[in-house]
Amino acid sequence: MINVKGEKQSYKMFNFLKNIDKKGYKPKYGGLEIFKFIGPGLLVTVGFIDPGNWASNLAAGANYGYELLWMVTLSTIMLIILQHNVAHLGIATGLCLSEAATIYMKPAYSKIILSSAMLASISTSLAEILGGAIALNMLFDIPIKAGAILVTAFVLIMLYTNSYKMIEKWIIAFVSIIGLSFLYELSLVQIDWTSAITGWVTPSFPKGSMVVIMSVLGAVVMPHNLFLHSEIIQSRQWNLKNEKVIKKQLKFEFMDTLFSMLIGWAINSAMILLAATTFFVTKKQVTELQQAKQLLEPLLGSNAAIVFAVALLFSGIASVITSGMAAGTIVAGMYKEPYDIKDNHSRLGVAISLLVGLFIIFLISNPFNGLIISQMCLSIQLPFTIFLQVHLTSSEKVMGKYKNSNFFKILLYGVGGIVTVLNIALFVSMFVR
Repeated sequence: MINVKGEKQSYKMFNFLKNIDKKGYKPKYGGLEIFKFIGPGLLVTVGFIDPGNWASNLAAGANYGYELLWMVTLSTIMLIILQHNVAHLGIATGLCLSEAATIYMKPAYSKIILSSAMLASISTSLAEILGGAIALNMLFDIPIKAGAILVTAFVLIMLYTNSYKMIEKWIIAFVSIIGLSFLYELSLVQIDWTSAITGWVTPSFPKGSMVVIMSVLGAVVMPHNLFLHSEIIQSRQWNLKNEKVIKKQLKFEFMDTLFSMLIGWAINSAMILLAATTFFVTKKQVTELQQAKQLLEPLLGSNAAIVFAVALLFSGIASVITSGMAAGTIVAGMYKEPYDIKDNHSRLGVAISLLVGLFIIFLISNPFNGLIISQMCLSIQLPFTIFLQVHLTSSEKVMGKYKNSNFFKILLYGVGGIVTVLNIALFVSMFVR
């Protein structure tokens, strides 16, 4: 049965629903109506253009040139399928992934999976905070640990005091700045487009590349984003009882998801292209993000190095925000509640993710390797979240007539299978040298 979350409707939306009931009015979807639905996808996009991605992509481009671009393409295709499917869950049921797991699964299973998702969220927050701290170090020479405290404090204030709508606007602005920054960076380099196109569509496994491949996968297809998207998509709901409205929502949600994920694909590709055309061709090894800025300066000029650091700072702050929101969603869902930063369970999830991530940063001796490993940890947890999602969205009890078709179910299980096989390959690569 469809569940309506009245507390998520704004006063304006409440009046709109009254008009539907009294006048039989239906929302009009004009040519510009799609822009009212843009936003949730961009919040998810921030999650896979975060500092962890920067480290993974720079390592991929600097060490292997254009050869690992295919992993960004494959990861983005899988991401579009998964994010659309989990948004489908939020629209059709009014529940986020964490709530649905708690309600429809045995407690022993749901608690284990959701607890592992929280560990993944902590790993994500660690990478995002660390990236923001590295950017502050690049720009203002602030020590990494002090920068990490500043980033964490700033994000906690934003999350605990700002409404979702305000945060969404900040995130869209941050994504725009990051995208424009990389457009500027790419305008300064000479790209071998033939090799790039080949790299985008041709799978390649260079010797010793499995850790980087898995870190790229974990940096793009992130467990916490699946929980987050199923929650925030509900900010665009009109009327869960009206079939035509739900179908319109699903249509516009897919456009939002596709548009946003393609932006993420372009930015991630740009990172690898930048590293391939600067560090790989000059045989310069990048072992830390600060070093990347120092190496860019003589190659592309001081402006490029500063733009790189500024984009990293905005990326770090924006992605810490979404990581914290995802953690709040997971913990609130464990108590069968929607995300609400005014609620103690949501606040607790945010605090655990950010503060534990901050604590671990104080134990890390090599920040760049910490970023790479954190992304690899995400890819290890990912199959559990994927198979949880497929189980729920394929269930008639959960989704009713909006459950997955047999074709889409096979497609989703295929994605889960690919991720699992890549994880097995990672473990094999650790023991076979």
